Amino acid sequence: MSIEDRQARVAERRPRRVDRWRGAGPGRTSWTRGRVLASVAVLVAGLLAFPGVVPNTVGNLGSLLETFLPWAGLAVPVLMVLALLRRSATAMASLVLPVAVWATVFGDRLLPADRGAAHDLTALQHNVSDENLDPGGTARALARAGADLIGLQELTPDARPVYEAVLTPGHPHHAVVGTVGLWSRHPLTDTRPVDIKPAEVGGDWSRGLRATVRTPSGEIAVYVAHLPSVRIRPPDGFGSGWRDESAAALGMAIAAERLDQVVLLGDLNSTLDDRGLAPVTSRMTPAEEGFDFSWPAAFPIARIDHIMTRAATPVTTWTLPATGSDHLPVAARIKL
Repeated sequence: MSIEDRQARVAERRPRRVDRWRGAGPGRTSWTRGRVLASVAVLVAGLLAFPGVVPNTVGNLGSLLETFLPWAGLAVPVLMVLALLRRSATAMASLVLPVAVWATVFGDRLLPADRGAAHDLTALQHNVSDENLDPGGTARALARAGADLIGLQELTPDARPVYEAVLTPGHPHHAVVGTVGLWSRHPLTDTRPVDIKPAEVGGDWSRGLRATVRTPSGEIAVYVAHLPSVRIRPPDGFGSGWRDESAAALGMAIAAERLDQVVLLGDLNSTLDDRGLAPVTSRMTPAEEGFDFSWPAAFPIARIDHIMTRAATPVTTWTLPATGSDHLPVAARIKL
């Protein structure tokens, strides 16, 4: 056997070297791989830009997506890792689209709150939790916040005297209806319940109140509300029927309000992006919330506690440090 023959046989036994940028087959390059990943990136961008295209007909998937919409951006780093493993330039390039859409939709929320802006009053909203083991500590934290208005939810009969004792010295005017309450530095008149009870809910269920607050800048109507909770249960999916029904009732009450200026303090059990809150959000101006999520307090993933206004300007809003509740308190400055 000649030397040339031996060299040819050795060459045949060697594994073929695959160009990492071209792939195993002819014509396979980093630009022809990863088309599925690129399609997923385009889909994520579309959902971020137009979440309303997802219907609520099956398990309220549309509302579920809208509730946690900012977190859809986490798909980008996952797709980036997969694109690197796939060595796909196409998939990497396609990630520019969801990043750009996310920045357009949510980028302004990264700006810090301007707490020094001119305002007429400060409002505070807090679901104090009916399982709060330290209502006294929670009440003292709220009293120190310096708010003119304090709206509370999940007040229990046992905890109510604690909040009254701590908050009343600085907020001598207060009203409680069922499990919601309002404490104010300014006089309250025309206080009454607001019926937001879903038709199928039985028993003593009262989670809405309305009061006229006589501020130095004029009278305003203040609503305190606690909409029903939502649950994710198979096979029903995102169970928000009662919450949506209660939101519709609250929206009707606000629409019928005779005073021009309205402030809403509420645990609405969803985010502003959720279409289920449209009966309320379509009639009110929400404070710019940023990414100051309020629930759960241990690791907040969503802002479900809100301060909104009508014929008034919510200048800025922010969350306060955790109390004994599973929600964080939310504060906002308001220009009347």
